[in-house]
Amino acid sequence: MKVIAVVDDENVLMPLEYGNTIVEIDTETGEKKLYENPGYGSPYQGKERAMAGILTLKADTILVKEGFLCPGSYHMSKGRMKYIPVEEEKLDEVEPKLKDLQSKAVSELDFSIYRE
Repeated sequence: MKVIAVVDDENVLMPLEYGNTIVEIDTETGEKKLYENPGYGSPYQGKERAMAGILTLKADTILVKEGFLCPGSYHMSKGRMKYIPVEEEKLDEVEPKLKDLQSKAVSELDFSIYRE
């Protein structure tokens, strides 16, 4: 399974427009790829730009927390990937748990996660 996370320079999980790096993790091989976030720092539609870039990677899931998505980025991705809600702050804390977290992936999110 390919899992996406958006992080900053210190590997802290960030909302789509605030993380400068998109991380793609293949949970089967353990391979990790890093991509520049096209929505990083964008004052207008940054989340949507980031999601457009993420969707080109054809990942299975994305790590999310409250405020990471907006209605536009959520609806762009809905039906094209699943979501794994997490509580952890850093990707390093989530990675060892990814195999277990895969079973918690959901197709739809509560509005509180993607409201603006």
